[in-house]
Amino acid sequence: MFEFGRDLRKLFEKARESDDLGWLELISADLVEAEARRESIDAGRVSCARPFDAAMRASTLWREHAHRAGRRSSLDRAARAASEAARLATSGDQTAAAAIEAGEIHLLKFDLFGGPEALTAALADVQGLSAERPATRALAAALLARLTTRRARLSGDAGGMLNAAALLDAAIHQARGLPAMVGDVLRLDRAALALEAGVTRRDPRLLDQAGRDLRALIEAASPDYRPLTRARALALAGAGLRALAMLAKDDDALAQGRALFEAAADQFTPDHSPLDWATIQLARTDDETPLMTLAQVEALTREPGLLLGTLARERRQAAEVALAETMGDVEGLMGLHALVLRRLSSGSSRPLDWAADQIIMARITIAVGRLTGTPPRAVGLMLAEAIETAREQGAPALVERAMLAMPEGGKA
Repeated sequence: MFEFGRDLRKLFEKARESDDLGWLELISADLVEAEARRESIDAGRVSCARPFDAAMRASTLWREHAHRAGRRSSLDRAARAASEAARLATSGDQTAAAAIEAGEIHLLKFDLFGGPEALTAALADVQGLSAERPATRALAAALLARLTTRRARLSGDAGGMLNAAALLDAAIHQARGLPAMVGDVLRLDRAALALEAGVTRRDPRLLDQAGRDLRALIEAASPDYRPLTRARALALAGAGLRALAMLAKDDDALAQGRALFEAAADQFTPDHSPLDWATIQLARTDDETPLMTLAQVEALTREPGLLLGTLARERRQAAEVALAETMGDVEGLMGLHALVLRRLSSGSSRPLDWAADQIIMARITIAVGRLTGTPPRAVGLMLAEAIETAREQGAPALVERAMLAMPEGGKA
């Protein structure tokens, strides 16, 4: 994305030694991977002056690459580096820092691949830590707050959400002395939580809080230095505005939401952060994302088990079903039906893939029924099972897709 001249290269070399890794937002996913490999090699040298710090840095870099590219192999490399850091720890504080890094890896694994067991593993990493330095205690508080937020959003419990919000507030306060990226991540989580609760309850106070957090993030994140943070905040603001516009049936607000998505997508190229780009495309409504774009998103998210990849496939196939129905192509729909049925019959699907296939099967059944006048059968059961599986696996976006596919009246 960026070409570095001689002077900028010098600054880049200095940034490599900084504790604030915000500079990573300026380089592409491929360069992040190259940096992670370089740091891993340095950490393994006998001559390495600070092996613990090098192993921790290697873990952080591999984790960042996994966040951008969605590769399970990068998560595994991050976990190995964090384990090596724990082995090299020479103080209680270093042991705590390594445990926090391991928890961050489990949290990212949950965000990328779902599965409540990842959250349980992360909580096991962070609970009972005895950090010595204030900075390490602040990082532990930040991780615990983010984990609590994920669990609260999974359960939908109002009390749990209030507790998570309070922990996020406290963590943001403690993070003032940490690199800016730590506080930015916490504010994004707080905004997402407030936005979800505010839309669900139609609570203007929560919506105002989300708006303040997102506005502050967008204003502070320069497109020249923090393009990914800015894009994530813009995309979340766009999703919130779109949800409110749909509730209020406000076309002007809907157009403003689309403009925010466009602005988010303009912050970087797909190769700079494939998963961020894919997230922005999938956050749009069905009629806003061309089939060709959905195919590109699917190609970027083919990692087995990746939640975004499952969503991309479901969205692409849903678009194909809608197109076939518009053209009155019953034969084409039956071909799609046979394809999905073969995949389901293989018995090798991961839980989220299975749920996505149930949603597509329901969409095909409804479309064929509309074209042939045949009442669709078992659609409600398909979608109910998909919703249950998606909820168990921590995939609210897939739950939403299943609910959108539900026929009017919720029965079929």
